[in-house]
Amino acid sequence: MKKDIKVIIAGGGIGGLSAALALLRQGFDVEVYEQAKELREVGAGIQISPNGSRALDALGIYENVKADSCNPEKKEFRLWNTGKSWLLFDLGDDAVEKYGYPYLTVYRPDLLKALVDGVEAIKPNAIHLDSKVHSFSQDKDSIKLKLENGQEISGDLLIGADGVRSAIRNQLWGPTNPNFSGMVAWRGVIPMKNLPEHLQKMVGSTWIGPGGHAVNYPLHRGEIMNFVGTIERKDWQVESWSTQGTAEECLNDFKGWHEDVQTMIRLSPQLFKWALMQRDPIPQWTQGRVTLVGDAAHATLPFLAQGAVQSIEDGVVLARCLDKYVHDLPLAFEKYESARIERTSKMVRGATANTGRFHSAELETEEGAEAYLQREWGSNPIADRYDWLYRYDVLTAEI
Repeated sequence: MKKDIKVIIAGGGIGGLSAALALLRQGFDVEVYEQAKELREVGAGIQISPNGSRALDALGIYENVKADSCNPEKKEFRLWNTGKSWLLFDLGDDAVEKYGYPYLTVYRPDLLKALVDGVEAIKPNAIHLDSKVHSFSQDKDSIKLKLENGQEISGDLLIGADGVRSAIRNQLWGPTNPNFSGMVAWRGVIPMKNLPEHLQKMVGSTWIGPGGHAVNYPLHRGEIMNFVGTIERKDWQVESWSTQGTAEECLNDFKGWHEDVQTMIRLSPQLFKWALMQRDPIPQWTQGRVTLVGDAAHATLPFLAQGAVQSIEDGVVLARCLDKYVHDLPLAFEKYESARIERTSKMVRGATANTGRFHSAELETEEGAEAYLQREWGSNPIADRYDWLYRYDVLTAEI
């Protein structure tokens, strides 16, 4: 029966392809419609915490992703100007012992390739490119997706996985009005061999200072270093990952920061900047035969490193719900929303709350930073903020 149920997915990013792979593995028919002319992710890094590694294992691609990724030895804080370091938490054996899976740092194109390969191994022609979504319509028995090129696709269910500017979400609930967070982010990837030897470490570093922070961690089997710097400034409000900036502008934003930070900026072959926009969690995802996954449902600031991970979790839980409630498809979507919305809303709020923890004025000096880190980043506060995320199991979560 499941093979007779056609699920249409609008969007071929991490969330859409995770849902597609999970559904195909459950025996559903799936078609993915992606607006890009070629399927590729931006060249940047993402952090896959143990709950994300567990979800990748449920999708059958964990070993492939792990082989192309890095498993940092530890995660550390470093002070913005002196470079003094404090251990945040162990990401290697301790993470595996505590949570069952490691913390991986993953090159986005590597993750996308693993998802595409997984989908195409089950259904080779499931992904349709150059297919931008226009709108949809539904009745009690079916769904119809209309593309901007005029094509119409009929199916039984529609999943909106079309990102922060989701056309599906906007048709369901009207356009959202994100607020500028007051922060601009920079990103670059650096060939590891070009860095000074002391920066070629399998360590995730978070540089914290008043009004800004930066992170760097290894990717792609240790061949490249990912750099992301976030700074408080009001004069740039373009939410685009493809706007190129200059090293001079980025260095100016991080003037006075440690030489290691400035070295990574100078050695980045390209630097891109984008405004960080803040969105409140939306109160409903599902209407009849339509629901949302990933950024379309719960776009977040990046300060819990959970955006991609929660999108992957969505896909696995959604497929479980459709499998369990296959005789009542709208109910399956409602069960999926109920299973996921509280967790992802808590994640969005937690990421927003972390902003101040990275940018506090108390981080101006080593003395202030020492007291601040003991208070805000000791073992108990860390457990409160992260354990509930990392212990989650997509295969046993209540649906």
